[in-house]
Amino acid sequence: MIRAAFQPLDWSLLALYLLFLLVVGFWRRRQDAEDYLIASRSLSLPIFVATLVATWYGSILGAGEFVYSYGLAAWTTNGLPYYVFAILFALFLAPRVRGAAADLYTIPDKLAREYDRKTALLGAIFAFIYATPATYVLMVGTLLQLLFGWPLLPAMLVGIVFSVIYVYRGGFLSDVRVNTLQFVLMFTGFVVAAWLCLRHFGGIAMLRAPGSLPPTHLQLLGGNSVGWAVVWFFIALVTLTDPGFHQRCYAARTPRIAAGGILLAVLCWFAFDALTTTTGLFARALVPNLTDGKMAFPALAERIMPPGVKGLFYVGMLAPIMASTVSYTFIAAMTIGRDFIWRLRGDADSRHLPAYTRYGLVITSALAILIALAIPSVVRQWYVFGNIFVPGVLIPLLGAYAPSPRWKAPATFAFYSMLCGASVALACLLWGWAHGGYDDPHYPLGWQPMYPGLLVAALIYGAGLAARVTVRTGH
Repeated sequence: MIRAAFQPLDWSLLALYLLFLLVVGFWRRRQDAEDYLIASRSLSLPIFVATLVATWYGSILGAGEFVYSYGLAAWTTNGLPYYVFAILFALFLAPRVRGAAADLYTIPDKLAREYDRKTALLGAIFAFIYATPATYVLMVGTLLQLLFGWPLLPAMLVGIVFSVIYVYRGGFLSDVRVNTLQFVLMFTGFVVAAWLCLRHFGGIAMLRAPGSLPPTHLQLLGGNSVGWAVVWFFIALVTLTDPGFHQRCYAARTPRIAAGGILLAVLCWFAFDALTTTTGLFARALVPNLTDGKMAFPALAERIMPPGVKGLFYVGMLAPIMASTVSYTFIAAMTIGRDFIWRLRGDADSRHLPAYTRYGLVITSALAILIALAIPSVVRQWYVFGNIFVPGVLIPLLGAYAPSPRWKAPATFAFYSMLCGASVALACLLWGWAHGGYDDPHYPLGWQPMYPGLLVAALIYGAGLAARVTVRTGH
């Protein structure tokens, strides 16, 4: 295990960052439920962009792992597809999501309005599973291991407690205030890292030199097949159903801010991907024998960074990880508080929602640690949750936001589309693991689990649309 060799200046920068989190996060004004859960739908354009960019890039060690293993293919599979679907979200979904958000807090709220209660509860189960921040808890625990030498479990416990303690008190508004600084720090840390690599190690010419990198690392597919890349495009469909996107659209001041903010965020992600890809390629060239790819960025820091710069870089890695940890823990907690406790109790108003959400924060934190211990791989968690969540939610949710009611299936068909789509994907995933193991699964017909899951979901939802047309026309 790599250990971070920090000097007093590095520790000082880390301490200042953590102090800022506590001071800003714990400041709060008088709050009602809407303020606690959705910042009273008041996010301006700069705040919207900062919070979306910071929380969408929390898998920073996973990004390093992917670049270290596959080179430029990391951008092709974990950058480009997400830009495409984020742009589609901005153009076609964001105005409708925000325009319908007068009393909506979560995706299950929309499912309840357009379909029925049982569909909303099933959607809440999927949203909770996807939003559970196990990936980010694993990464913040890993960084604390590097800094303090703790075992992984106590490192994750400390990491998630410190990440969510201020949002427990201040709610969503505390989260977005802190995200502004985290946005600045993540860019600053990686700008400095990329500059050091380019300035002191021969620039791009060094990466192209024979023997610096495996030949496939400078290919857009990394030596893999087109089919392998297509799978990641399908996984990127999760952008259209991501609870974080929807929550921030609900919180935007206007539909125009929601749509324009996502388009600006895509530009920011492109710039940040350029920084992380460059830094990751230099990590592969300068520290070529790592057994754990997610240690790529920390290993590079230990290899080339002087005191002060190293501390800034670690803070730059920690900032988006903590941003995502807080954001998705809070979203999962909202799902417990509003979509399970509040909906099942049938409360007449929203007075108790903040209290219910605080219960959810505790439950979500514990579950995230258990998942992180069970699946200690960032890339594998992306793969598993994406393959199940997308077939379970995508098609009924798009139908709920469709501009015409004729594209919305009856509630029963929407429910079974979600249930059967996710179940088929999960069954194929388990079959593949049983026939080949985690690292070389053999799926039925050679299809990735998402494909049959989406196909079944589409067939059931399509049958619902056909049934609605038949009833309407009397045939």
